[in-house]
Amino acid sequence: MPGTTQAPKTASLQHERHFYRAGCHTIFGMDEAGRGPLAGPVVAAAVALPLKRDNLSKVLRGVRDSKEMSPLQREAVDATIKDVALAWGIGHSNSIEIDRLGIVCATKSAMQRALDQALSRTDIAPDCLFLDYMLFPERRDIPQVSIVNGDKHSLSIACASVIAKVWRDRHMLELDAQYPEYGFAQHKGYGTAAHRRALLHYGPCPEHRRSFAPVSSLNLR
Repeated sequence: MPGTTQAPKTASLQHERHFYRAGCHTIFGMDEAGRGPLAGPVVAAAVALPLKRDNLSKVLRGVRDSKEMSPLQREAVDATIKDVALAWGIGHSNSIEIDRLGIVCATKSAMQRALDQALSRTDIAPDCLFLDYMLFPERRDIPQVSIVNGDKHSLSIACASVIAKVWRDRHMLELDAQYPEYGFAQHKGYGTAAHRRALLHYGPCPEHRRSFAPVSSLNLR
């Protein structure tokens, strides 16, 4: 009806409920932010939700793929996710690691750090990991489920997506204060036209990924 406000979408708990019934009571959703930018870290998060809580979807209303949420929406639910979660953790790999290891291995290093931090905050053990498309062979000891577009179809993964994105965006604001000439506060390190112009004018800073084009084609200093 005209004038009505549509309720925000919320990622589903369908996959979690299916595996919960199968005996996986502690599921850690994992996701990353920042694989594609030209600068800044890649950040991963791990989140275990209290799946037996009846009102979980209501409490986390509006949590979905972080790319579909505005910065204000993500900031508004970040603290709620952390308060509700049984455990959560964040890990990152910086530009030096990304250049040395490659983005896939650097992302997995960030994932391991996120999971380690989450597990250090609780005495529960993971029954299963929910991952957004990719697998995590470094942790073959934990059963894993790869879900295509997992941040859209799993609330656990969506929560990880949000807190990883919020952490990274805040970090890029800190880097903007250090390197204001690049405009990190606006584009968060992604290869926008303005960012590319700044790269051509100033050259790369220590936060740039020198193995990424077009940074790799510049005269590095």
